[in-house]
Amino acid sequence: MLKNSSFKLSLTIALFYFFYFAMVGVYVIFMPKVLKDLGYSPVEIGAIYTSAPLMRFILPFIFKKYIPLTNRVFLVSLIATFLITILFFITIKSFYLHLFINLIFGGAMGAVLPFVETIALKYIGKEKYGKVRLWGSVGFSLVAFILAKFLDSYIVALIFLVVTAFFIMIFGLFLAPINSDNPKEQEDNKNFSLSKYWAFWVSLFLFQLSFGGFYNFFTIYETNHGISLDYVSYLWIFGVVCEIIMLIFQGPLLKSFNLLSLINLTLLLTTIRWIIVALFPQNLLLIAFSQALHAFSFALNYSAVIAYVYTLYPQKKLAQQFLLGIGFGLGGAVGAFISGIVFKYSQSGLFIFEAFIAFLSFIFLLIHQKRKEKV
Repeated sequence: MLKNSSFKLSLTIALFYFFYFAMVGVYVIFMPKVLKDLGYSPVEIGAIYTSAPLMRFILPFIFKKYIPLTNRVFLVSLIATFLITILFFITIKSFYLHLFINLIFGGAMGAVLPFVETIALKYIGKEKYGKVRLWGSVGFSLVAFILAKFLDSYIVALIFLVVTAFFIMIFGLFLAPINSDNPKEQEDNKNFSLSKYWAFWVSLFLFQLSFGGFYNFFTIYETNHGISLDYVSYLWIFGVVCEIIMLIFQGPLLKSFNLLSLINLTLLLTTIRWIIVALFPQNLLLIAFSQALHAFSFALNYSAVIAYVYTLYPQKKLAQQFLLGIGFGLGGAVGAFISGIVFKYSQSGLFIFEAFIAFLSFIFLLIHQKRKEKV
């Protein structure tokens, strides 16, 4: 009976991840093109796609000071994520209305994920986490493949967005009873301190900042160096396949090795990855190798970081909120903004810059490690 219950929980979380990251795929890959086709300027698209991550950054501070992270917040965020995607149909042709609704959307969807991450780590454990989380990568890849073939109007993209948000809500509601409130944790949230482990948070911010150019300009960069768009798409797919393989087999690594040592390894490998991209953009074999390193840069790093943060703070849910907000929120937003400026002046220089930032992230993590050893 216990095994059956554990299987059902793992399946529910896996399906949640599948639809959550499928929705992220629609939002990140296709919605910018939709907005461009509707006449939005690059500046307007940039403003909209900066609003959501910035909201994810602001939100944890609101939770820390004003709003307890109770099950009610989880339920409201689930329902709001779904309802807001419906409002996209109404607001999408008005820049200011759509900007406003994207702010709320960024807050709602940003609040949901850390709750589920906390449930996954508590009941499934870090060793088995990757085998469940990989379904998010599958959902992201599958929606990218399917929607690319059917996207002939903005309505199609919005339908995909609404459908994925609906299933996020459904599977999130199944998980809600497991997400029990902890009054002591709510009280402890007021004492949550970023400054206590400031070097770790700086490292996290810098690491995600170093991905700004990759996500925004890798395709443009490679095609500008004579690699066909077909081959570039294969490189993206290869990176995701390597990511999934790592998620399947990373359990023994997370169990047997120190989490900080694993994170340090991923930061160094990411530094090497950006150097390869900067120096050898026309060498398909080396670029494919750099994409293989995505298994470490994303899959292993992400799993090790959320597992480490889970052990670092007693305020589990709030810590995961800050992880998303400082890393993927502020780091992603600043990285996207800076990468556009650097790329304008030097394409290969962008990836040298990213290698420097990733190595700086490694240095700050070493500082954190030394400081923690003295505590």
